[in-house]
Amino acid sequence: MATSHDQVEGDEDEYVVLDLDAVSEKVHIPPNAPYVLSGLDTLNPILIIDDKIKLIGEYEETVGTCIVLSENDATPEVHEETGSSEAKSFSGKSITNPNQVPRKQVKPVCQSQKILRFKLLSECQNENEQSSVKPV
Repeated sequence: MATSHDQVEGDEDEYVVLDLDAVSEKVHIPPNAPYVLSGLDTLNPILIIDDKIKLIGEYEETVGTCIVLSENDATPEVHEETGSSEAKSFSGKSITNPNQVPRKQVKPVCQSQKILRFKLLSECQNENEQSSVKPV
């Protein structure tokens, strides 16, 4: 009997970076807006954001590998003061520098060799109409 681990072992995850830079300059995309991404196995996937914004994507190979990182607050470094007799009287207590910039801990999440760049669907329709119209 095959376990779920055995069934997943043959499957390899593939990650794609979604690039919305060209769109974000033209329309406002609300944070945490619901979205539907369909057709990832086609040449031009469709992304619908907030049931209002319709985008069409096109895959591009990257020059190198894109690495996706997650960022978490790191635990502050604690240094014990040593050296003077006053410091020794406070032994066991740690002192942190109040001027120290908060640190972040970064961990790799995944890597990708593909970017999916999106355009507004209306822009793509306009481009297709212009390319199909032949000058007289």
